[in-house]
Amino acid sequence: MDSAWAFLQEMIHLYVIALIGFMVRKKGVLNQNTDHVLTQLILYVTLPALILFSLDISFSFSLIKEFLLLLCMSAYILLLSIFLAGWLRRRSKLSDRQKSVYEGLIIFGNQGYIGFAVIFAVFGEQGIVYLTMFNVIYFIFIWTYGIYLFTKDKSQIDWRKLFLNPGVFSTLIGMLVLFLPTSWPGLLTDTFESVGKMTVPLSMILIGSLIANMSYKEFAFLLKNVYIWKAIMFKLFIIPLLLIPFAAFSVPFSLLMIAILTAGMPSAPTMSIYAQKFGADTHFASLGVMLSSLLGLFTIPLLYVVVQLIH
Repeated sequence: MDSAWAFLQEMIHLYVIALIGFMVRKKGVLNQNTDHVLTQLILYVTLPALILFSLDISFSFSLIKEFLLLLCMSAYILLLSIFLAGWLRRRSKLSDRQKSVYEGLIIFGNQGYIGFAVIFAVFGEQGIVYLTMFNVIYFIFIWTYGIYLFTKDKSQIDWRKLFLNPGVFSTLIGMLVLFLPTSWPGLLTDTFESVGKMTVPLSMILIGSLIANMSYKEFAFLLKNVYIWKAIMFKLFIIPLLLIPFAAFSVPFSLLMIAILTAGMPSAPTMSIYAQKFGADTHFASLGVMLSSLLGLFTIPLLYVVVQLIH
């Protein structure tokens, strides 16, 4: 129970930072350009730096085994999420502009912002190594299948942009350094560490600012939509628990915990961006992201406790 309490304290700490982001956005300290600026800063600067710093570790053959296990769990949960989301979409009575959002909210989580913040807070730099490996397939899916969900047009997928995406590109460079008998110079390592560790507070400030964007009237209206709650229930709790069977295959506790917590992250803010870009229901997407982000304060510690008990 001590570890569960320590985990809850870390979660509260992160959400207090999000509350600060919410308050300064509401008070006008941060303006309407905040979300774009913070997203660009995290995506193009701090997150790549954190990935490059975290992957600068000594190579070992056990690391390859762990890498393959994480890839298997990541592919398994993504494919299962896609199947479940498609099934739920077909059974829904939503408008066409909401169906793609509904599906995206269930499949794609905030693994790049809250995910890194939570895993770093609990598992430190070693956790970021595992999370980066787990996210390799996720990054590819969100930039391909994520776009396809909204357009139903494969020609809209820009493969060049996929591999030049900062998250994918820094992961590939970091993996190269990881598997080569080399390392970053000390000056670069210190720089990557200093810049990379800004990812956690900036990510949570961004989440708070995103939540502050929605008006109370829109919030109250969309709260009555049962499909918002279904999407959140599957994303935050049901889908991550589908990874529990891997415990029977003697998967190391830390890997299983990181995989389940990451799979249970709130819905990705990228779904709001895609909704706006491709003409889907932006308010529906924003509320799904906002509510799942708020409820994640309770469900992520709950997942932690469940895995502790099972393992």
